[in-house]
Amino acid sequence: MTTTTKPNQTHPSGDKRLKMLDATIKRHQYQQDALIEILHKAQEIFGYLETDLLLYIAHSLKLPPSRVYGVATFYHLFSLAPQGKHTCVVCTGTACYVKGAQAILTNLEKSTCIHPGETTADGELSLLTARCLGACGIAPAVVFDGAVLGNQTPETVEQHIQGWLTAIQNSEQ
Repeated sequence: MTTTTKPNQTHPSGDKRLKMLDATIKRHQYQQDALIEILHKAQEIFGYLETDLLLYIAHSLKLPPSRVYGVATFYHLFSLAPQGKHTCVVCTGTACYVKGAQAILTNLEKSTCIHPGETTADGELSLLTARCLGACGIAPAVVFDGAVLGNQTPETVEQHIQGWLTAIQNSEQ
């Protein structure tokens, strides 16, 4: 009796990323309480959590799609749309809000022509908000491409993203 195995066997759909996700689901033994970890891995593999992917995870874990979607939309770490080349996350927690986060956000919306949760048409910049970054001592805090900077003002944030805005403005001309 001989058996053959394919070392780089793909998922029946032909998408190797789904095979990697299936391995993660199997490693968690199809346990429903591993949903957050599985969503994290799915976003790491695919870049964001599109509707079909959420349905696939729901089916794999035998969960209602509404529960999977609810978890994916509750936590700010998950994205349901492709992210831009650069990300700017404004903390809107109490300390940051009191110290001017809303003014920062309003200025960003005006200068980028997008709202929180959106990405510029050219895919250069995603504007996001977070309920709290846990950096209250340096409020207001903003995260630029993963780097947390504190004591921000609308002007300092504008200066920081000026290169990104230039790329956006040049593409609109």
